[in-house]
Amino acid sequence: MPFARLATATTPTCHIGLGLAAVGRPGYINLGRDEDLGADRSVEALRTRTHELLDAAYAQGVRYFDAARSYGRSEEFLAGWLTARPDVDDVVVGSKWGYTYTADWTTDAEKHEVKDHSLATYERQRAETAALLGDRLDLYQIHSVTPDSPALTDKELHARLAEAAAQGVTIGFSTSGPAQADAVRAALAVTVDGEPLFRTVQSTYNVLETSAGPALAEAYDAGLTVIVKEGMANGRLAGPDAPEALRVVAAETDQGCDAVALAFVLRRPWAGVVLSGAATTAQLASNLHAAVVDLEEDRLARLAALAEEPGVYWETRGRLPWH
Repeated sequence: MPFARLATATTPTCHIGLGLAAVGRPGYINLGRDEDLGADRSVEALRTRTHELLDAAYAQGVRYFDAARSYGRSEEFLAGWLTARPDVDDVVVGSKWGYTYTADWTTDAEKHEVKDHSLATYERQRAETAALLGDRLDLYQIHSVTPDSPALTDKELHARLAEAAAQGVTIGFSTSGPAQADAVRAALAVTVDGEPLFRTVQSTYNVLETSAGPALAEAYDAGLTVIVKEGMANGRLAGPDAPEALRVVAAETDQGCDAVALAFVLRRPWAGVVLSGAATTAQLASNLHAAVVDLEEDRLARLAALAEEPGVYWETRGRLPWH
């Protein structure tokens, strides 16, 4: 497992990763994005920004980097950064397939990405990822599995994924939607020749959306590495948009709302890697303070009380505009 590399890390930030969803393309649903990125969303501007974030993350102890085929040019940006730094050999690189980026580098496309979990899409996108990341790819995940995803029942696809695993690529999956727990449990049951297919799971979990927690604990107990995405709820837990209870706890700890929100997730015993989705180096630095935030039981309880019903959370997320 490539994540064994993180087990020997001694920095407080070794369990925080950097996700590139917010900087690999000009449009995304995070709140505050206009202020974060400004007017220049050119390929070169976002390439430079991504490389600056990767440099800052690596210098501060982050060792997991997360991309996807649908995150615009995130794989390309990450590949270029790795190529320019051949001495960086202790990072874990993950990407995802299953969504195709369709926005053509605009922020107002009718559809920004199209989902397809077919074998044909896997084969096409695996080749595209290989052309960019080559043997630097450690983890390849099915993007946003839901309980009705054909990826859970397609035996031919499972066989091809098992072939990739036999060649050294760890196979995982991510989840989204109000039935994340069901998707996780269904994926845990997928086997090839009697062996579990998936070795990692990446799910949304934050103070507003905790419904996948028990299933993620089961995945951890089954030996999977758990990666947590959207710990900031697409910006809903940052600064002026944060709920009052989170702002109060942040003031008590003398940290930002973002650090407290991510610290809440890091306290889960099953959380192997918690992703920062920072779009600026200042946001990243603040996010990384999560590793040292002191959250006593009373504060944890007050934060846990903010949880929404999954259906409400995902309906709200679905209404967030692409900026």
